[in-house]
Amino acid sequence: MSHVLSHETDGVLQLTLDRPEKKNALTGDMYHALSDGLEQASANAAIRAVLLCGNGPAFSSGNDVNDFLSRGDADPQTTPSVRFIKALARFDKPLVAAVQGLAVGIGTTMLLHCDLVYASADARFSTPFSKLGLVPEAGSSLLLPQRIGAVRANAMLMLGEALDAENAVVAGLVNALFPAETLVAQALDKARALAALPAAALLASKALIQGDRTLLDARIDEELVAFGRALRSDEAKAAFGAFLNRARG
Repeated sequence: MSHVLSHETDGVLQLTLDRPEKKNALTGDMYHALSDGLEQASANAAIRAVLLCGNGPAFSSGNDVNDFLSRGDADPQTTPSVRFIKALARFDKPLVAAVQGLAVGIGTTMLLHCDLVYASADARFSTPFSKLGLVPEAGSSLLLPQRIGAVRANAMLMLGEALDAENAVVAGLVNALFPAETLVAQALDKARALAALPAAALLASKALIQGDRTLLDARIDEELVAFGRALRSDEAKAAFGAFLNRARG
């Protein structure tokens, strides 16, 4: 079971993280389902935009730690999460996100690849990589400073400080806040509005706004090397051990 729901309406593919009992922590199967959805949307002319959202009180608490650690010493380039990151980075159609509650780790960094991001007032964005002995991923070491400025990005990526919903709007990470009860519906309306626009012009506009992606692709690969090295470190092993002990307690 992938725990990702897929629904198409009015030219929009809605991909919903559906593991609320685990705060939508992402497993390998979920990453593959998300990647499949993005790749199919890119190849299907009838799909003009994609909406990413989550069921339950959290958007995503990030990687499922047990699932993540079960991959052992696998080459980072071959992991399901990296497949998803690269699918996001190369996705050529409008991508919208609706974020409620926690957005941790990849739950935040995936948003940097979205064209429009909407959130509820309880949204909270955090990238606690350094606290786990790890380094930024998904191109976030490049994209987050570009999006919110180096000062805020340093606090998030180095100190692991969180950004609340209101400050995320001020910083430029989020376009606007919507009431929690209407968040997904209103974000879907935005995605439908994009889907209704002339497709060729919209695709060209996105490509122009993104510019040359060579630097992003290179940074993602550079992060992967550093991430793999960090994951094998004693610091990371100790941090993950402490995390799992707290979770069991």
